Amino acid sequence: MRKWIWLIAAAPLALAAAQTIQHETKAINIEIPVRVFKGNAFVDILTLDDFEVWDNDRPQKLEAVYLIKKTNIERKEEAAIFAPDTGRHFYLIFEMAEYDPKLRPALEFFVKDVLIPGDDFVIATPMKAYRMKSEMLVKAGRGKVVDDLLSHIRRDIQMGAAEYRSVIEDIAGIAQTLTASLHVMDTATEKNMILGDPFLSSTTLYWDGVSFEEQLQVYSTCLSRLDMLRNVDEQRLLDFARALGDESGQKNVFLFYQREFIPKIDPKLLSLISTMLNDRVDIAQNLSAVFDLYYRETPLNVGFIKKAFASSTAAVHFLFVTKPAPKITGVVMEEKSEDIYASFREMARATGGYFDTSANFESLMKSAAAALENYYLLYYTPVDYKADGSFHDLKVKVKSGGYRLTHRSGYIAD
Repeated sequence: MRKWIWLIAAAPLALAAAQTIQHETKAINIEIPVRVFKGNAFVDILTLDDFEVWDNDRPQKLEAVYLIKKTNIERKEEAAIFAPDTGRHFYLIFEMAEYDPKLRPALEFFVKDVLIPGDDFVIATPMKAYRMKSEMLVKAGRGKVVDDLLSHIRRDIQMGAAEYRSVIEDIAGIAQTLTASLHVMDTATEKNMILGDPFLSSTTLYWDGVSFEEQLQVYSTCLSRLDMLRNVDEQRLLDFARALGDESGQKNVFLFYQREFIPKIDPKLLSLISTMLNDRVDIAQNLSAVFDLYYRETPLNVGFIKKAFASSTAAVHFLFVTKPAPKITGVVMEEKSEDIYASFREMARATGGYFDTSANFESLMKSAAAALENYYLLYYTPVDYKADGSFHDLKVKVKSGGYRLTHRSGYIAD
């Protein structure tokens, strides 16, 4: 399922003409969006003197602070004059293998209550990305926009995730068959039964007449296919981060990621069969491949990706959508989300974004939207700045008050 992630970096944007993003020479003035909370309430009373900033552990002199609400500059203090771009760009990414009707109220809230004139937004599905300007909300009406977008999202998930769902179904069917085959063997005689008929088959199997050995091979092959489908394209992630960095204004990425479950043969049964048939090299090799695929993690350079997204100045809001595990007789449904979840949670933290877990799309959307509406923009000129491609760690503090702050973790000096 993860093969299509972050289509925005490369895909055409179909609801409006795609915009070519031009590289601009970056000034050495550093902008830091900062959100300050007391409990869950945003704090809007802070001044220039309240903030402290460190760049690679070196204290910096703040030159301006702007309080922003939505796109309005509500208050400003300037030792030097800046021109903040408060235009808003939203990216809604749906990493989903199954369409969920509960998505509608979340999208309705976003289109009807979050978007304002001047905003633009992109919606990315498993198939393609769609860009819209806020003018479309007036021309077509917000209700019509919601209906059209949901239609695209539903269709694209059904088509784009078809192979992923098919592989999951195959794995579940074969796992159920192999589990049934192992369970029907009498414990006292099962080794004799298997060794007496090394091509054991049963009329109750997923594929009638196919041997245990062959089904184990197919099961391993299906797991390998799934591993490829779940592969996160690291280069595409980095391309997306660079594209975000080239976009002016304030960027917010909402990543809806749907919980995954992988059908598995009971590991105890696999261990048992491995012990009994340790002299069968062919079966041992297939079992070894199965165990390797069970515990393989997505090979992402999380630290590198975090730095790229932090430098983009975009805030990534990671919204993990939970769902109960399917119940399939004789099959262990094990969650396979932690490898991706941990990576994207760290990305959200590194960008000063929001992350949460819920089965309620609308609740996730409302919480993330509330967290991004108000913020401060801090500006300073780094001491002894060198465009050497190194990553600079940023630390922002408020001198007193026991506040909770979120902000990007740093920037690449390029």
